Amino acid sequence: MRHPDTYHLRVKSIAAVRLAGLCTAAGLAGCAAPVAVTLDRSTPAHWTQAAPAAAPGAAPVDMRAWWKPWGDARLDALVDEALAHNLDVAQAVARLRRQRLLSGTAASAYRPVVTAGTRTLQDISATDSYFQASIDMVWDLGLFGASESGARVARAELLDAGARLQAARVALVADVVHRYLDIRLAQRQRALLADMARLDARAQQLAEVRRQQRLGSQDELRQLQAQAQNGAAAAAQLAETQARAAHGLALLLGRDRPDPAWLQDDAGAALPEIDGLALGELPAQLLRSRPDIQIAEAQVEQSAAEAGLARAALYPRFQLAGSLLYSYNLTQNFRTRSDNLPLLGPLIDVPLFDWGRRRAQANAGEEALQGTLLAYRQSVLEGVAEVEGSLAALSAQGARAQALAGAQEPLRQRNAAQAARQRLGLGSEWSALPDQRALLRAQGELATARAARALAYVSLYKALGGAPLAPEAGAMDAAAAGGAS
Repeated sequence: MRHPDTYHLRVKSIAAVRLAGLCTAAGLAGCAAPVAVTLDRSTPAHWTQAAPAAAPGAAPVDMRAWWKPWGDARLDALVDEALAHNLDVAQAVARLRRQRLLSGTAASAYRPVVTAGTRTLQDISATDSYFQASIDMVWDLGLFGASESGARVARAELLDAGARLQAARVALVADVVHRYLDIRLAQRQRALLADMARLDARAQQLAEVRRQQRLGSQDELRQLQAQAQNGAAAAAQLAETQARAAHGLALLLGRDRPDPAWLQDDAGAALPEIDGLALGELPAQLLRSRPDIQIAEAQVEQSAAEAGLARAALYPRFQLAGSLLYSYNLTQNFRTRSDNLPLLGPLIDVPLFDWGRRRAQANAGEEALQGTLLAYRQSVLEGVAEVEGSLAALSAQGARAQALAGAQEPLRQRNAAQAARQRLGLGSEWSALPDQRALLRAQGELATARAARALAYVSLYKALGGAPLAPEAGAMDAAAAGGAS
């Protein structure tokens, strides 16, 4: 039987050794700090490409509702429907909710884990059988930055999920407006081509009369027939473009079929006017609005956390373990009836034989972190370049539309003069047809230019990261702003 003094002396000695080990671990822990990163957020102070001139007193366009100044109620309704029912956005929302749930468990790996169990066993001589019940506790202290790096991983994953949700919303709004513009342009162009087809049919009738009266030739008639066939081919191509845009818009809205009106032509289909745009965004705002920059920042945080975990693995791993064992002799032949055995002390995992592998992983983590820092800077530069390109396109398409609009006035005047000559009997219907067709062609080119300008506007605000924030992302932005202040 053990002497009580001997037992207490042994416990005190073990406790002293364990206390010394914990003190040593605490001292080493101070040598390992979380990996610090510095993001290169520098951007030009102003855009190189000038934004379109705004009307005096015009308020800056709200980047999160940039399509609403067009005043198109149908477009507003389509965007709202898409944001509510799009399946890609719904998947991104589910992913963000999942990460929000998991982020609350990030610290659980470094909290005490308590288990309990029972069992029966025999001693080595098969003399007695024992019933044992135990309560065990293991607590990973998460020293050397391991705990902080684990929490950092969770924050990075949450940031990534929020940014990807916003990326889905930005792309969705831009795609809905793009498809809507494609449909409206195709409707307008098909109506113009229908008018042109009527002119071509009338021209062929008059050409046939001219041929019969020997005022025209068969070759003249053939040229008009070929011109009519080219118009029919263009109309067929437009019908395909319109159908693809209509079905694509239905997909974005979560519908299984498009609205039948989207597949019809419409001579009154209006295209949005961009005049009076007041752009108040600066390059630095890209850092807060573009989802791809936020995703790149999340990847930097993820790499920094993984580098921190790899660095922590170079040091000994300390766990605090405890156990309370109760043993009862069921047979009670020669052994004691019951006994309690409490244990408490550290568990130390020292990297000896695999330290080289761990060192290589830590070095690889540092290199990966440098790569994500470069990728972040690349995403910033790409954002600036994309906005500059969109501004250049917006300006160029505006100048093109203005020139084409100016070119229509001489054609209208020429058509009016031809109509007056025809009323006075000084001109014929045949001589007026080419000018009428040229005016229709000019109207089609102007519609295309206006649509291209509107699409440049869409590209600009997509490049700026413009879209409504989801409630979850809005709450995260507010929390980030509060933390920054």
